[in-house]
Amino acid sequence: MIQQTLSQLKELRLSGMANALAQQLEQPNTYDGLSFEERLQLLIDSEAQDRENRKQQRLMKAAKFKLSAHAQDIDYLHPRGLKQSLMASLLHCEWINKGQNLLITGPCGSGKTYLACALGKTACLKGYSVKYYRISRLMLELNQAKADGSYSKALQTLAKLDCLIIDDWGLEPLTAAQRNDLMEIMDDRHGNTSTLIMSQLPTDQWYQSIGDNTLADAILDRLMHNAHRIKLKGESMRKMQSELTDGEHLA
Repeated sequence: MIQQTLSQLKELRLSGMANALAQQLEQPNTYDGLSFEERLQLLIDSEAQDRENRKQQRLMKAAKFKLSAHAQDIDYLHPRGLKQSLMASLLHCEWINKGQNLLITGPCGSGKTYLACALGKTACLKGYSVKYYRISRLMLELNQAKADGSYSKALQTLAKLDCLIIDDWGLEPLTAAQRNDLMEIMDDRHGNTSTLIMSQLPTDQWYQSIGDNTLADAILDRLMHNAHRIKLKGESMRKMQSELTDGEHLA
């Protein structure tokens, strides 16, 4: 009877409940003193937690983060202008809930991508959908979607993301088609969902980097008007870590 019940629970995709029931059977001294209602509640709680865990794993896998970054490992000691109070506020993800944007600028190696991935992972753990792209890969994916007829569907998918992360903004000149693609993305997302941009260029140079005055106005107006900003500075963290490693080897 018990094996049949366990099998039925798994067939119904109630694996969390099935595992919790198996645990109750393996530890009778722990659970025999509980009422039926209490034991049932434990099974329901286990199923809910199992579903939440699986959802988080699906979201993190779909996000395709470049780095395995963790909020608790963010370095606030390195002198790069990172304010712990601002990060603490952003890690609550209320900015995503409100459909606001985040712009992270700073020199190469200042930790922009790590911060973005740490924020993105935290958002996934809170149930938000996130996707990381280097801007060149995003443009390539949209170009391929035009070729196979799935462009409209690709734009809809991007529009539904709670947080779209775009790295290397302004690193390469944009074609006319790419500017139009960005306009479509920003217009779809404006006021509804959040976009996180990382760039080596300061924001006052973004207008010129887009390359078309009219589209630059439209794109940046949608991107910047409700955006939080992190301006990093200082020497490359990668360079300093490399120098430290070399010194340790010499020692």
